[in-house]
Amino acid sequence: MQALVRAVAPLNRTSQTPDADAADVALAANGDATAFERLYRAHVARIHSLARRMAGAEAADELTQDVFVRAWQKLHTFRGEASFGTWLYRLGVNVILGHRGALGAARARFAAVEDEAALGTSRPAAVEHAIDLEAAIERLPPGARRVFVLHDVEGFKHEEIATRLGITAGTSKAQLHRARMALRGHLTR
Repeated sequence: MQALVRAVAPLNRTSQTPDADAADVALAANGDATAFERLYRAHVARIHSLARRMAGAEAADELTQDVFVRAWQKLHTFRGEASFGTWLYRLGVNVILGHRGALGAARARFAAVEDEAALGTSRPAAVEHAIDLEAAIERLPPGARRVFVLHDVEGFKHEEIATRLGITAGTSKAQLHRARMALRGHLTR
């Protein structure tokens, strides 16, 4: 998928207008696959980036595909109250969070313990190497990573995060603090 994202990126319409999206949405909702392909090309890089930040590189390709499959299925529900890009982005967040729920709470807790252990023992090979924030974010425990991305990268408020993740606002704040401390520790080594 990353190769596809890179191959498609030069084909993206850089001046994608809401009118062009609206026209393509109307056509795609009536079954025009070519119109949907234009929407895909215009928005795939942003959705893939979101998936990578929220779920990690290993799951980003599959989740990006899932978002666009769901978009195709739900296109008839797009009312045009917001731009198509905004609607797709919210749909993407919901699909990615749904993926988290499907993994199960026990598996997520087990992975968090493993991720914490790996985060604490890993160091960059040399100081001269460039700091890779994306890699540092991927190394966060899943819960802390989701809260960090939703709050610090995407700009959601703790109350919104709590509602979306099924946690309390206090837990969201604690996870954000945990993520920031882990990132600080990783990036200062």
